Amino acid sequence: MLRIPRRYAHVVFGVLQSGLTSLIAAGIASLPAASAMVFLGHWVMSWLIAWAAMLPVVLLAAPAIRAVSLRLTREEGELRTGRQA
Repeated sequence: MLRIPRRYAHVVFGVLQSGLTSLIAAGIASLPAASAMVFLGHWVMSWLIAWAAMLPVVLLAAPAIRAVSLRLTREEGELRTGRQA
């Protein structure tokens, strides 16, 4: 099995997440295809284009999204301040 150093885990996550998301979105966009072979060809081409477009977006946006999600959440054991969230 391919063992990539852990320091690249964010890149591996981005590749897998963008690949899966674009695969599903391309499949949904390809549903109007007339036949199974047209659908398959359209789906694969759409997926490759979508993945190529989304991979850099996911890799560049992930740190900002992670930072925002950490600001919007708290640890389970963290005490609440007097403010209402």
